[in-house]
Amino acid sequence: MDFIVSGFEAILNWIINTLDGPIWDITILLLLGTGLFFTITTGLVQLRLLPQSLREMWGGRAADGDSLTPFQAFTTGLASRVGVGNIGGVATAIALGGPGAVFWMWITALMGMSSAFAESSLAQLYKTRDSNGMFRGGPAYYITRGLKCKPLAIAFAITLIFTFGFAFNAVQSNSIVAATSKAWSWDAKSVGIVLVILTAVIIAGGVKRIGQVSAKVVPTMALFYLIIAVIILGMNISKVPEILSMIISNAFDFSAVAGGMFGSIVSKTMLMGIKRGLFSNEAGMGSAPNSAATSDAKHPASQGLIQMLGVFVDTIVVCTCTAIIILMSDNYGSETLKGVELTQTALQYHLGEFGVHFLAFILLLFCYTSIIGNYAYAETNIRYIKNKAWFVWVFRSIVLFFVYFGAVRDGGIVWAFADTVMATMAIINLIAILILSPLVWRILKDYVRQLKAKQEPVFRIEEHQDLIHRGVDPLVWKSKE
Repeated sequence: MDFIVSGFEAILNWIINTLDGPIWDITILLLLGTGLFFTITTGLVQLRLLPQSLREMWGGRAADGDSLTPFQAFTTGLASRVGVGNIGGVATAIALGGPGAVFWMWITALMGMSSAFAESSLAQLYKTRDSNGMFRGGPAYYITRGLKCKPLAIAFAITLIFTFGFAFNAVQSNSIVAATSKAWSWDAKSVGIVLVILTAVIIAGGVKRIGQVSAKVVPTMALFYLIIAVIILGMNISKVPEILSMIISNAFDFSAVAGGMFGSIVSKTMLMGIKRGLFSNEAGMGSAPNSAATSDAKHPASQGLIQMLGVFVDTIVVCTCTAIIILMSDNYGSETLKGVELTQTALQYHLGEFGVHFLAFILLLFCYTSIIGNYAYAETNIRYIKNKAWFVWVFRSIVLFFVYFGAVRDGGIVWAFADTVMATMAIINLIAILILSPLVWRILKDYVRQLKAKQEPVFRIEEHQDLIHRGVDPLVWKSKE
C-alpha cells in the first residue's frame, strides 16, 4: 500500500507542478472578475440587499409547510461551513502568506457574495424534482438546461467528483491526523485505516443514519467553537485594532511574489488569501448551488440572498475570529506550524491544554461528517454521468484510497491537490454563470419589483413563459402562493 501511495504522490506532484500555476492565473482573473462583474451589474446586491437577506433568513418561509424554513436551511448550511476551512484553512493562509492573506480572504468573500447570489439563484431557477418528489439541481443542471451544453455539464460533474470525492476528503483526513497527532499522539497510518473502515461502512449504506446524528452534533460543536472564539476576542478586545491594522498593512506587501502569468502583480499573500477564501466559503465554485437547489423557496432570489449571507458569515465573521485568535498568540510566524496545528497552538496559548484537546475533538467530528457530505455530493454527480452499480463501486474504492492518502501524506501536497482541482471546478462554473447573467438580472429585477410594491416576492412562471423554452421546469414553480 505504501508503494502505491508513494507512486501516486509522484504523479500528483507532477500534475500540481505543471497545472496549478496556469490554472490559478485563470482562476484569479475569473473569480475576482466575475465577482466584480456581478457586483456592478446587480447594483451592489451584497450591500444593497444585505438587510433583506437577514429578513429572508429570519422571517422567510418555505412554500411547502413540510420543508425547511430559510432559517433552518441557513443554520444547517452554517454548521456545515464551520470546519477545516475556517480553522485549518485560515491557519494555512497566515502561515504561508502572512497576516495580510486574511485581507484577501475578505476581498474574495465580498466579491464572492455577488457570485454566490448568482449561482444559487440560477440553481433555484433550474431545479427539478426527482422520482421521490425532492428538489435537486446545481451547475450540472443549469449548464445542461440553460446553456444546452451537456458536455460542459459532464466536465463540471467530473471536476466536482475529483474535488469533493477525492481532494477535499484527503484534506479532511489530513486535518484529522494533524489535530489528533498533536493532541493525543495518534499514529497517522492507524488513523487512516480506521477512517477508511468507518467511511466504507457509511458509504455502503449508512449515510442516512450518520446524517441524522451529525445534524444534531455538528451544529452544537460549531456553536461551541464560535462561543469560545467570542470569549477569546472579548478577553483580548484591546488588541483587535492593532491586529486589524497589521492585516491591512501586510496585505500589500509584494516582496514575495506568487509567480505565474501575473509576476509581481500578485503576491504570495494575495494568492494564499484567495485560495483559502475560496476553499472556506466556496463562493463561485459551484458546490453551494447543489444544496441551494434543494430548498423549496418561493422565489429564486430568496435562496440566492440566503446563500450570499452565508458567505458573509463564513468568511467575514468566522474566519476573521479564527485569524484574530491566531494573530493574538505568540507563534503565528512559526515555520513549523502551518495548518490545524497552528490554530491548536493558538488556542493552547489562550486556553491552556483544553484548547488543544477541544479543537482536536471538534475537528474529528467536523472532518468526518464532511467526508460523508463530500461523498454524497460526488456520488450524485457520478450517477449523473453513469448510474451503474459497478461504476459507483469503483468510485467508492477510489474515495477510500484518497481518505487513506490524505491521512498518511504531508499536508502540503494534499492542500495543493485540492487547490488545483478546486480551481478547475470554479473556472467551469464561473464561465457558466457569466453566460447566464441576463437571467440573474431578470430574477433580481422581478424580486426587487415585488419588494418595492410591498409584496412578498413570489416567482410566477406564468409571467415568464419564455423561460420554459429556456429549460426552466414550470411544474416546480406552479402554485407558489
